[in-house]
Amino acid sequence: MGVSLYTSRVVLIALGVEDYGIYSIVGGIVSMFAFFNMAMSSATQRYLAFDLGRNDIERLTKTFNAAVNIHIIIAVIVFILTETIGLWFVNYKLNVPVERMNAINWVYQFSIFTFLFGIIQVPYNALIIAHERMNIYAYMSIVEVLLKLLIVFLLLYINTDKLILYGFLIFVISVIIRSCYKLYCKRNFKESVYQYYFDKKLYKELITYSGWNMFGNIASIARGQGCNLLLNMFFGPIANAAYGITLTVQGAVLTFVGNFQTAMNPQIIKTYANGEINKTFNFMFKSAKFSFFAMLILVLPIIFNLDYILNLWLVKVPKFAYSFIFLSFIKILIDSISNPIMTGIQATGNIKWYQIIVGGLIFLNLPFSYLALFLTNRPEWVFLISIFISIVSFGARLKFLEKLMHLNIMVFLKKVLFPILIVITITLPIVLFLHKFIKLNETLFVFFINSSIIFFITILIIYGFGINKEERKWLKNIYNNLKSRLLSKTQ
Repeated sequence: MGVSLYTSRVVLIALGVEDYGIYSIVGGIVSMFAFFNMAMSSATQRYLAFDLGRNDIERLTKTFNAAVNIHIIIAVIVFILTETIGLWFVNYKLNVPVERMNAINWVYQFSIFTFLFGIIQVPYNALIIAHERMNIYAYMSIVEVLLKLLIVFLLLYINTDKLILYGFLIFVISVIIRSCYKLYCKRNFKESVYQYYFDKKLYKELITYSGWNMFGNIASIARGQGCNLLLNMFFGPIANAAYGITLTVQGAVLTFVGNFQTAMNPQIIKTYANGEINKTFNFMFKSAKFSFFAMLILVLPIIFNLDYILNLWLVKVPKFAYSFIFLSFIKILIDSISNPIMTGIQATGNIKWYQIIVGGLIFLNLPFSYLALFLTNRPEWVFLISIFISIVSFGARLKFLEKLMHLNIMVFLKKVLFPILIVITITLPIVLFLHKFIKLNETLFVFFINSSIIFFITILIIYGFGINKEERKWLKNIYNNLKSRLLSKTQ
């Protein structure tokens, strides 16, 4: 996370605010076609984990091979769409400087092939997650950030069009990382050996499931990259630069909690596959509550020192960056509670009406944001609307979980939401008071002291008021296991 934030700072300096914004919007156009891939990716992860939960290796092998074939077809469809509709949009509809069109087209092509390569590798990544080999993600994440650090030095010292060079180097890194994942699967999982076969029933099941997922993913892309395009229409590349910085910070913070949820998700699906509903609920509750608390511990020191951090980190801070990041943090705190519920609903396989209703709510981000930007000319409304719809969607997800898994909503409120509200109610007044008391001047030493105090106060309040005796015992067991592992490695 630290290297990621550092590299984005240097990339912003090397490219300049305008080119950084151009890269953000061009990459966003390619990712708008991700709804095919995202839908099938969710289906692949669900079915692979489900088959492993039932210990059905024959079915697991068939599911994996079917997923590979479907993802190859998706890659071909995305290639056609991006080289026709997407290419037309880039050349005739983007609000960008005319003199940069040659570089923009090069970056667009690199973005396409980076994306296509990622699509084909989805079944291999899903297999690693289903087998819960999270250490591989840890090692590969370290390799990836080190390679991106190398990009930074190349950008500074190679005298060429830096926007084109950056797009090319990101593509090369993507090929290296994805190839490593594929090689690991082939060496460690016998079901990953590709064998062509056709099972009409299985293909229909996967495509039907992913078809309903596609509706929700289109809505998510409309919220994310659709709103990025709206910002480009109303405010140009400068707003896209701020949006790109926001996505970088958001991505770095989400990595912290996202990996925890990625590790928990297979357990939610496997226990449901085995009919252990109480265990499924237990995993969902723990994932939701601890994800929020982990995010709160990380986000609060950043929020209360955001001005100083942005000026220290970026030197030249894009307009709107502060308000975008602040509001995005509120949204991801809400979503951190929602994500485990989404996994539980996906585990049931009964997602038709869930995707129609919740996906419909999420899609409203786009028309509501357009209307708000048209009426107010204030880009912050894009995030305010997203926060409101995230809250409404959270309530809708709880109702679906009640219907599909017979969840007692009051139990969820008691075990997850009430402890979260208690922690927020106690923490915020204390942190606000201490922040005003300590913030005598903007120096690195004061920032460190301020952040450390907020960090430790938040942890103490969470430990004292946010978790119960069972969860404290659970945390202590995790700590002791980690400690014994570290000691065994040092001996």
